[in-house]
Amino acid sequence: MTNPDIYYDPYDYELDAHPHPAWKRMRDEAPLYRNDRYNFYALSRFQDVLTASTDFETFSSRHGTVLEMMSEEEFPHSMMIVRDPPEHTRLRKLVSHAFSPRRIAALEKDIRAIAAGYLDECVGRSRFDYVTDFGAKLPMMVIGTMLGVPREDREQVRCWADQIMHREPGETDNRERTKDVQQGLWGYFARYVAERRTNPRDDMMTDLIEAELVEDGSTRRLTDIELLSFIGLLSVAGNETVARLIGWAGATLARNPGERTKLVANPSLIPNAIEELLRYEAPSPVQGRWVTRDVELHGRTVPAKSRILLLTGSAGRDEREFPDPDRFDVERTIDRHLTFGYGVHFCLGASLARMEGRIALEETFRRLPEWDVDWDAAAMVHTSTVRGWEKLPLLT
Repeated sequence: MTNPDIYYDPYDYELDAHPHPAWKRMRDEAPLYRNDRYNFYALSRFQDVLTASTDFETFSSRHGTVLEMMSEEEFPHSMMIVRDPPEHTRLRKLVSHAFSPRRIAALEKDIRAIAAGYLDECVGRSRFDYVTDFGAKLPMMVIGTMLGVPREDREQVRCWADQIMHREPGETDNRERTKDVQQGLWGYFARYVAERRTNPRDDMMTDLIEAELVEDGSTRRLTDIELLSFIGLLSVAGNETVARLIGWAGATLARNPGERTKLVANPSLIPNAIEELLRYEAPSPVQGRWVTRDVELHGRTVPAKSRILLLTGSAGRDEREFPDPDRFDVERTIDRHLTFGYGVHFCLGASLARMEGRIALEETFRRLPEWDVDWDAAAMVHTSTVRGWEKLPLLT
């Protein structure tokens, strides 16, 4: 844990671009890592991350899940992701109705049409950006469809979400810089919720507004703050992670053309390829937790009131769980991975993300069986929790 030659910093652009060598050394030499500069511990092995993910009583989300936002005070927010049971359980049960298999299955036709529309605009061009022209646009259009956000407003919502997540070089906390952007996003959704309460429709937002929450023996509905919290989570986290998944698909398949050829020849492999992509390059590789009691890990004591990072991105490359983990293999047998989390905080939108990724690849291969990347013009997005491509110019 104290080896000075090992350094991990989620704010370091250069390290964020190529974290896997550092994560491997952490798994092998410092499975419980300590960063004094930013005052956090980190777990990098698969089993450790799995165990911590399922022990919400010791590794709590109540103090936030993003390193720079975590403090001794519980997070002053109704967002489900920063609540633990029993509050989390009640909220999750209610909002899960909006992610019912019926609602998700009904989206496939719309998702395919949206994906096809963006890709058709790129067909015939010798060069287009797989992220800015496609991958970053698709998830927000899907979320907008689910929520009933007017089509003409969806691009603005996406831009707001991107700005909230972005971090400038050397910046560890962007809340003051993005204050006006956050007010714009929250103000827009507050007006949207008020309108939908007056004019219900057949969409997820109406489902959420009309859903009833059983609490302390009585029944109530979600407050505006709770509704806005969930919409904000879906719009920011749901948009960013799926955009990065699609970007990683474009980049990883360009670097592994043999695996891409397999998918073109046998599209039935695509669902498994999405699982392999999620394992291989996690779009959200860092999850923060608050340690509620002294806990022994790898022969050391992590004291109560510590911040600890669960490195799901590292866990996906742990050879203790995955043979030959640095090899990308679309036919790999994957019994489980931790990219969507585990336990009570397992990603509520996992099935939707998988569907979006699958359809994105199916529609891409229908139009583009192979491509190269202009790596000199490619650029990564930089946040402390999301990792992936902001620009990925394809040469076709």
